[in-house]
Amino acid sequence: MYLAERRGTTAPASAPAAPGTRPGRRAAAVPGTVLALGAVSLITDVSSEMVSAVLPLYLLTGLGLSPLGFGVLDGLNNGVGALVRLVGGHLADRGRSGHKTVAAVGYGLSALCKPLLLLAHTVPLIGAVIAVDRTGKGLRTAPRDAMISLATEPEHRGRAFGVHRAMDTAGALIGPLVAFGVLRLAVDGYDAVFAVSGCIAALGVLVLLLFVPGRQRSAGAPAPAVSLRDAFGLLRIPQLRRLTLCAMLLGLTTVSDSFLYLLLQRRLGLSTHLFPLLPLGTAAAFLLLAVPLGALADRIGRRRLFLAAHGVLLLAYGLLLGPWSGGAAALCVLLLHGAFYASTDGVLAAAAADAAPAEQRGAGLALVGTGQALARFACSLAFGAAWSAVGGTAALAWSAGALALCVAGAALVLREPADNTQEVTP
Repeated sequence: MYLAERRGTTAPASAPAAPGTRPGRRAAAVPGTVLALGAVSLITDVSSEMVSAVLPLYLLTGLGLSPLGFGVLDGLNNGVGALVRLVGGHLADRGRSGHKTVAAVGYGLSALCKPLLLLAHTVPLIGAVIAVDRTGKGLRTAPRDAMISLATEPEHRGRAFGVHRAMDTAGALIGPLVAFGVLRLAVDGYDAVFAVSGCIAALGVLVLLLFVPGRQRSAGAPAPAVSLRDAFGLLRIPQLRRLTLCAMLLGLTTVSDSFLYLLLQRRLGLSTHLFPLLPLGTAAAFLLLAVPLGALADRIGRRRLFLAAHGVLLLAYGLLLGPWSGGAAALCVLLLHGAFYASTDGVLAAAAADAAPAEQRGAGLALVGTGQALARFACSLAFGAAWSAVGGTAALAWSAGALALCVAGAALVLREPADNTQEVTP
């Protein structure tokens, strides 16, 4: 066994080079594999956020869906992907060509779904398309994050995930702008958004196939004989078990982005044409803060920062519930929302990579991500039902109170042992 511990520690000369680096050379803090995957995520997120930016209004105003019905569909964004995320991580760990093949299948499925929205004009059909799209996202997420973690030195993982998430968020920033422009220029605005989104998604798959290196095993090295039972057995690792429990606990009170933007839009009285611009505030803050906060997580502890970020989210809820109104208040809410994501998304993945063994990295990342996604699925259902029963503002107040309690509970779960960036690899 070898221990990768402190900044500046070098691997033994016989250790294999990380993917995206040349043998005999020390791995960079942000390897080429991370940058290539960041480019894929940037392009794909332009496509995805074009649809996400218009879908809430399309469903609620165009098709007359109720908030409860939207909560069910929005929950599919998390729930369906969660059901296949473990499968994606497991298949990626077993395959000879490694994580790239499974990631390519996931990106391909999502790309195929965008044109299908042109043909789906009823809620059940749109729900089915969303389910397939989330299946693709569930398949690709764990293999992609595993490739990032395996290509990066342990002490630099927070920064590497921050760079990837920043590039991903650049796509999230561009996507709503493109959707806004298409809606303004096209006669059949929604259909045009879906068509352009499909073309961009196909480009992302092409970049993945051409520029992201695969993790090839040597001819004499068979794929590890691990089963899904072995994947669940990873929960015997105390650090991974605590992290999964914490992610689930906090996910139960994390209101989905779509509901947050709908609350802002109704409070400010924005026109439907301006609604796709609301995610830009979140994306801009995420883009600016992802790298510095990822580096901060490497220094102060990833789980510590992950927990503190939910206090930031609680502040955003408080501003939305308070007496303040106008553009300044909305901007503060969106900035806090972006800071929350910059402190949690890549940081949680880096923390999970620390705890999972290298040969089951995909499955370990999938376990934590699946727990969080299932919890957010339950939150979407509960919040949609609460909105329909008592109104959006009261539902958010209940969520804020529950989030405060969950932050206190998660602090107890993560109290021991102290966070560090050590990784033990067999």
